Amino acid sequence: MRGIRQVDVIEEAKRVLRVEAHSILDLLERIDENFSQAVELLYRCKGRVVLMGMGKSGLVGRKIASTFSSTGTPAFFLHPAEGLNGDFGMVAKEDVVIAISNSGETRELLEALPLFKRYGNRLIILAGNARSTLAKAGDVCLDIHVKEEACPLDLAPTASTTATLALGDALAITLMEKKGFKKEDFALLHPGGTLGKRLLLKVEDLMHMGEAFPRVLEKALMKEAIFEITSKRLGVTGVCNEYGELVGVITDGDLRRALERFSDLLHRKASEVMTQNPKWIEKESLAAEAVQKMEEYSITSLFVFNKTGNKVPVGIIHLHDLLKAGVV
Repeated sequence: MRGIRQVDVIEEAKRVLRVEAHSILDLLERIDENFSQAVELLYRCKGRVVLMGMGKSGLVGRKIASTFSSTGTPAFFLHPAEGLNGDFGMVAKEDVVIAISNSGETRELLEALPLFKRYGNRLIILAGNARSTLAKAGDVCLDIHVKEEACPLDLAPTASTTATLALGDALAITLMEKKGFKKEDFALLHPGGTLGKRLLLKVEDLMHMGEAFPRVLEKALMKEAIFEITSKRLGVTGVCNEYGELVGVITDGDLRRALERFSDLLHRKASEVMTQNPKWIEKESLAAEAVQKMEEYSITSLFVFNKTGNKVPVGIIHLHDLLKAGVV
């Protein structure tokens, strides 16, 4: 059998995308009181949300369950056939079940209905046939029917699965908003991701302190300051007065400029070379704020203080620390 020409390949791809896009847009007319009732059932759920479906509907259900879980609603996918062979023990009475079936007549889901009724589980149905057995058995039915599949034979689930997935996202995100789920909550559920690190890690978690914190007295000779810069390997040292208060900073750039000014640099005092009013940040600040401040002033390090008004630094944070931690 001959394949389609190259120009037809492009047009066919565009046709598929149009069909799937329309399948989602058609859902807009069906976001009604039934959708509100489904969100309310999920909001009042004291247990978990259980997604179920066979075949492609099951694959979509897995993704929807994952979206619920990552947006503050505990959820899991339960394969109907495995459920009928012992795994229904995972379902508790407080759980809300979301069953997905394009036909609304999936045998494994129909066989599970008596168990849900016995347990008293609330049941949300996503079906392509609002008059089907499953649709009538649910507490709420959301209509996911599509006018056509993107498959030219109108057989392979394509537009229908896309529409179902989009409706599942709409449920999860609407519920997230209703619960007041925030970025910080999202970060707690994604501690290994970049966003999680940006929202969870604080400056005090990454700063250098104690012996690792480079600093010299303002009266110290520059040979001591250079040793401090090179030994602590941060390319910078703080300059403090006799009370331990930060009065300046010496960077690699300050050293290069000082070499042009002083022929006897090693015997000069730190106070003669330092730059006054160095940039700083509070230790309770998010590490992401340190990144923003470094970008704002085009610098690679910030001194760290316990709180505003305290002039004695407790550490220093470097851009390399933020890079290694994955904050940048």
